[in-house]
Formats: sequence, C-alpha cells, structure tokens
Amino acid sequence: MRFDVDIRKRVTAAGRVFDLDVAFCADSERLALFGPSGAGKSLTLQILAGLVAPDEGFVRVDGRTWFDSKRRIDVPARARRIGYVFQDYALFPHRTVEQNVAAALVSPILGRLHGAARREVGDLLEALALARLSDSYPAQLSGGERQRVALGRALARRPSALMLDEPFSALDAPLRSRVRAELLALHERFAVPYVLITHDAEDLATCADAVVTLAGGRVVAQAAVAADAPASSSSATRGQSVGSRA
Repeated sequence: MRFDVDIRKRVTAAGRVFDLDVAFCADSERLALFGPSGAGKSLTLQILAGLVAPDEGFVRVDGRTWFDSKRRIDVPARARRIGYVFQDYALFPHRTVEQNVAAALVSPILGRLHGAARREVGDLLEALALARLSDSYPAQLSGGERQRVALGRALARRPSALMLDEPFSALDAPLRSRVRAELLALHERFAVPYVLITHDAEDLATCADAVVTLAGGRVVAQAAVAADAPASSSSATRGQSVGSRA
C-alpha cells in the first residue's frame, strides 16, 4: 500500500498550541508511526483515517485522494474503508463479544444477526480464537482477548487498511510478545495492510516493515525496518528513506 502524505494541522487546547507538519511517502504493508508521547502520532493516524481534517495539505493512498485542501476533497471516514482500533479498544461494555464484532455490520436497533452476516461474524470469531467467548462481556476478558475483539470488529468492515493506535500499550510485557505474533498472523491471514503507532522499539522490530519517526509534530526520520535488528535497540531501522517531501 502506498501512502503519500503532506499535512498541516494546528491544535489549540487549554491555552497551548500544537502544530503538526508531517510529510512522507511510503510503500508498506506494515507501516509504523514511531516516536515519544506528544509527537503527533495519534493526530496523524486520525487524519489518515478521516476522523480529523487537516488545515491544509493532502492524503493519497494507493493513488486515491482522500484529502486535498486545494482541490476541496475530503472523503468521509466511512468511505475510506478503514478499520480503526483505539488505544483503549472502545468496546461496548454491555454487549457480548459477538455483539461487539457484529456492531460493525448491523445497527443495534435491527436486533440479532441472521444469514450471511451471522456466518461472517462466526467465521471471524473462529479465526480470532474467540468463539468460546462469544457470549462473554468485555469486563470478563483479558487484555489480549479485548484486543482481539476490537480487531474482529475492525476486520468485520472488510477494510482496505487497519489503523492501530498503540495496540499493545495496555498489555503487560509477556502478553505483548504473544499479541504481536497474533497481529502478524492476522495480517498474513486477512492480507490487510495496517498503520501502527507506537513508542516501543520492539514493536518496530516485530510488527513493521517501514517506520516514520515523529518528534514535536514533524517527521525526523524514515526508513525500512531491518528484519534481523535487535528488538530493544535503536538500530531497529536501516536502509534508505521511504520518502520525504519533495
């Protein structure tokens, strides 16, 4: 998937101003936005997904323009076919696992799923090892299970890409390793590209094939990820830049 991004956004809150000025090009199926807290990663992801509109610039994905301030193009989030997984997973606490995943396919007022939609949800639950938990509620699940439910809901939309906001940050260290492996397995099974934001170098070494590093609202580095790089080392990236502003 090719990303061609050149965006600017000013955010003002509590008397403070944050200026995002991000430009990069990347051909990647597993792209990571990397950097410390406050670098602008989440804001960039929200702009890619269409949840926030930049003040100016453009977002082009696989040759399709999702946003262009000069041409007055702003494709709504639902038309971008993005599956978004929030940092806290944003599950409905009073709905079961099955109902949470089904929420991507049917309005709650329509009741239970039937026919092909029900089979589709059932297949997703099987693929995510959640079938035995279909009648459980989020409070009864582990962190890894809640994440898989959130991924199932995102995948039920049949997205062109997944946007993952710090998906491992709420997990303890042993569980992170297992869930990283599960994410890669899902990527291979469903062949859905994803953009992952993180501040953990281990995520880069395990889950990314390209990285765009942000600091202070700007891109400070871009590179391919070395498959054999030490996970805990800052040498997790190598090679030529994956793109920059012309």
